[in-house]
Amino acid sequence: MANKEIVDGMSMQRALTRITYEIIERNKGVSNLVLVGIKTRGVYLAQRIGERLQQLEDVAIPVLTLDIEAYRDDREPKDRRQPQIDLNLNGKRIVLVDDVLYTGRTIRAALDALMDNGRPSVVNLAVLVDRGHRELPIRADFVGKNIPTAISERIKVNVRELDGQDSVEIHS
Repeated sequence: MANKEIVDGMSMQRALTRITYEIIERNKGVSNLVLVGIKTRGVYLAQRIGERLQQLEDVAIPVLTLDIEAYRDDREPKDRRQPQIDLNLNGKRIVLVDDVLYTGRTIRAALDALMDNGRPSVVNLAVLVDRGHRELPIRADFVGKNIPTAISERIKVNVRELDGQDSVEIHS
């Protein structure tokens, strides 16, 4: 399997900075905003966006972790009534953060999990990479990079917190 780096660390940082500015613009500031990172790499990306928001707006934004394992439609059903988030989401402006948007099924599961934890006023989606091939009518509001792929290819996002470096690779 051939691996090719298509986004380096600096380009990844620029994409996250651009997403951060777009979040501020779309939400007319950061009032009532909560970032929710989808486990695993989405959490690290959400934390970075949260840090940048704090630098720009001088406000600490809650950054939460969402584990969607119990909500996936390709796994055995589990008890979904376990609280996922330690914050009342009613009326909050949520930005759901993930590394790669592909079929849309992960995001569907994340939306189900969010709704079990309250009724946000708005949910936006931020992804580092949109690779296409949607199976559900889901689109990202904030995209770092559109990378058209073949179905046989894989996108691998590396984050320094887990992988020792920031990059996006395509595996064919």
